Amino acid sequence: MPDPIRQRAAVTPSEVAWFADRCNRIVENVERVIRGKTEVIRLAVTCLAAEGHLLIEDVPGVGKTSLAKALAGSLDGGTSRRIQCTPDLLPTDITGVSIWNEQTSGFEFRRGAVFGNVVLADEINRASPKTQSALLEVMEERQVTVDGATHPVPRPFLVIATQNPVEHGGTYDLPEAQIDRFMARLTMGYPDYGPEAEMILNRAAGHSVVDLAPVVPAAEIHQMTDLVHRVHLAQPVVHYILDIVVATRTHPEVRLGVSPRGALTLAVAAQAHAAARGSWFVTPDHVKDLVLPVLAHRVLLRPEAELAGTTPERLLRAIVASARVPD
Repeated sequence: MPDPIRQRAAVTPSEVAWFADRCNRIVENVERVIRGKTEVIRLAVTCLAAEGHLLIEDVPGVGKTSLAKALAGSLDGGTSRRIQCTPDLLPTDITGVSIWNEQTSGFEFRRGAVFGNVVLADEINRASPKTQSALLEVMEERQVTVDGATHPVPRPFLVIATQNPVEHGGTYDLPEAQIDRFMARLTMGYPDYGPEAEMILNRAAGHSVVDLAPVVPAAEIHQMTDLVHRVHLAQPVVHYILDIVVATRTHPEVRLGVSPRGALTLAVAAQAHAAARGSWFVTPDHVKDLVLPVLAHRVLLRPEAELAGTTPERLLRAIVASARVPD
């Protein structure tokens, strides 16, 4: 019996080269203002190309918001929106609201801040749980439902959220259901001495994120997203991904392991990561590169494991080290 699922055409070497060139353009453009964070920027571009959402979590002042702005500024013809999350932010401020129009004698939909190609939710943990939940549908389904009517958001669509993990006053922890919708969680970290000196000199010379020129048309990001799903994912690599994911569910120190959504996300992210590296197929090394940023925020440990000093990152490293690597 033939496979009822329609097979996508295999990606060609020239298409992969085009994909990698677009990724490199964005990375080099962002590095004009954010120095010494090449791998972090590459992971962010991977999320953009795979149309996955990104959570940047770190202490204040290390460039979380600048990275999000630089990514948005690198797209030509795209729209970027910024949501400064506060406790009094309403769900309708994000999704939109239906307003009565006296001239037409009917309701018309006024779009909220989420209708953009790149949406920055700054300090997302300062928004109330009710407002945070307004992002759930749009992040997963890429549409907003208001008063029974469905409104699709433009593509490409990427939500970049930032949060400060060391300040807890006036904040609300993101629920597991929302954290699971982020493709990756990244930390910026402090820059090295040399790159930080370059950043100071650039700022002294008047260069900033707003000066970045777009380098890739937003319409091409949509093409890149379609290309990602055509990168070859061999069955042994799929089994390798599942071995890692299933190990998180059965580990005695884990309270909640990686969901099936997490397994699918790791596979898609690995496809985008491989194409960005100029490869038309996914290797186990591509998967290894993404295990921590894609899976760590999806693993919840038991209280006794946390008290013993175990972290999701440390546990995942041990799982990867013990997993059998396919030939």
